[in-house]
Amino acid sequence: MSLVEKIVTAASDGLLLDATLENAKCWAEADFLPDWVEQSMADLIEQGAWDELNDRFYQNLVFGTGGMRGRTIGRVSSAVELGDLEAQDGCPAHAAVGTNVLNDFNIVRATIGLFRYVEGYHKKEGRIDPPRFVIAHDVRHFSRHFCELAASTWSRLGGQALIFDGPRSTPQLSFAVRYFRATCGAVITASHNPPHDNGFKVYFEDGAQIVSPHAESIVAEVATVGLDAVPPFLDISLEGVITLDSAADTAYLDVLEEQVLDREVMKQQATKVVFSPIHGTGAVSSLPVLRKLGIDVVEVPEQMEPDGRFPTVKSPNPENAEALTMALAKAEATGADIVVATDPDADRMGVAVRNDAGEMVLLTGNQIGTLLAEYRISTLKDAEILPEDGTQSAALIKTFVTTPMQESVADWHGLKTINTLTGFKWIGEKLADYEAVMKSALFEKEGMAVDYDATEVWTRADLLLDYSTFFVFGGEESYGYLATDKVRDKDANAAAVMICELGAYLKAQEMTFTEMLDALYLQHGYYEEKQINIYYEGAAGSTKIRSILDSYREQPPTAFGEVTVRGFTDFGKDELVDSDGKKIPPQDFYFLELSNGYSYAVRGSGTEPKIKFYVFGRSEVSQPERLSAVKESAGQVMSGLLAAIEADAHKRAEG
Repeated sequence: MSLVEKIVTAASDGLLLDATLENAKCWAEADFLPDWVEQSMADLIEQGAWDELNDRFYQNLVFGTGGMRGRTIGRVSSAVELGDLEAQDGCPAHAAVGTNVLNDFNIVRATIGLFRYVEGYHKKEGRIDPPRFVIAHDVRHFSRHFCELAASTWSRLGGQALIFDGPRSTPQLSFAVRYFRATCGAVITASHNPPHDNGFKVYFEDGAQIVSPHAESIVAEVATVGLDAVPPFLDISLEGVITLDSAADTAYLDVLEEQVLDREVMKQQATKVVFSPIHGTGAVSSLPVLRKLGIDVVEVPEQMEPDGRFPTVKSPNPENAEALTMALAKAEATGADIVVATDPDADRMGVAVRNDAGEMVLLTGNQIGTLLAEYRISTLKDAEILPEDGTQSAALIKTFVTTPMQESVADWHGLKTINTLTGFKWIGEKLADYEAVMKSALFEKEGMAVDYDATEVWTRADLLLDYSTFFVFGGEESYGYLATDKVRDKDANAAAVMICELGAYLKAQEMTFTEMLDALYLQHGYYEEKQINIYYEGAAGSTKIRSILDSYREQPPTAFGEVTVRGFTDFGKDELVDSDGKKIPPQDFYFLELSNGYSYAVRGSGTEPKIKFYVFGRSEVSQPERLSAVKESAGQVMSGLLAAIEADAHKRAEG
């Protein structure tokens, strides 16, 4: 029986979905694919791995508005995919076969579609230069291979491709797109996802992730690239591909140094920091700049070596306490003040600090962002960059699912707050808007044109304050932070610098991080935030996530016990604008306000097979002696609400 006949028989026996049948047949009938593809599919059929085949072939891997992310290693693998793992340092010989996984075939399709769009964009703009594409990659399985494959494909199509000589962080890629005046960029990474995942994250010439109108058009172009267009590009040739030298690193490190607002306090206070890149790219940039700034850095040696298996952690995500276990042990052994850990592509940073009793405690992403926002706004006022009374020409930008405490901090200082949809691409879009407004207003009022990137950082701040909006700080609850528009994505390398400066300042004030946080609670109220993450993997899981999201629109909750829902915002249907009056794009995202003053948001993750619930609470407190009791009471309310929301979600998942 031929491979195609086996696939058809399995489908007729009800073992394969209709969509799987269509996609798998297409691959089995394609005589232009490498021989190992057919061997791999035949092996999976021989194993009876029907769920695996459904997960791999039930759909085409979605090239969304930010790119692609998904499994590159299956839950079940064929022998030819695995190869000799021991000889290959744990990396399979081939990325998984399938339409719904990240492999050579989908990387080439994405690169061809992106090139077609950018080539058309150049023609529309009257540009005759070849499209320039900068690519970075992290340490994951196949990351270097995918990077070189994309560069080779781009070069063969007639473009100019630039790659780094080794792993680099996502924020450095964002910076490099602008620095090298590229039309677009990409980073091969799955950020903090498990080792079996990888991704292809796309940026446009402003250095931010692609958004409308480019995003939809790129998605459409990628969708037109057939499987038969792929084979000519599968053999990698780096002839004509430019490998970047150390100048690219030096320029980015200079930007990281610019994050320091008070150099004197960093010189005066000897802060000891334990640092871990969790086997990822953080060591490339964070370590050099911290040491240059005089920080006493203690490494976690077991986690310094790049390794896509991330062997010392369950998940390479600094949001998870377990990922910081070794760093915390090192802090106890060395008496360090702070623990800093970055994820594999160094765009997220986790932190632990000493509390009033001298014990190491983890800070949440919301707490880290709030502390940094307060410190940076106050310090910019002290330096007379910002007026003492504040100004609506300066903004803190955060996502809707980030703590409202940050908005309270900005309001108290007289700054405006912009809330965006989840994802740093929306923060990047606001920065592009502010840049464009400043350039236009300056030319209109003064007759002056400015080279934005070449303008000194504080001169640029003055121009933005006078003619547009100056971006002071931005972040999201998922441990991402940014305080400069020279980079247009969250930056853990810069965040490491900022948290160390704050640590030095607090040391000079003889204050702990937790004491500063409690002081802010007494000023703004006690804020608490929790999350529920419900995972549903594969084809069946995708249906469950869809059921929850659809049911919220069709039949939103009305009550959880005695707590009623008093407000429901559907971001997919309601017409909404931000604080600048700009329309917020529609999305399957819901925000609910409850009768007890709590609120929560619901959205499907854009990067992992899960649905997320973000729950927010605020309690009045003004007396220090009441703070502990208020925290305990709020925690009890939060626990009950979390249980009720999760139970409701599971019911909705089953239809």
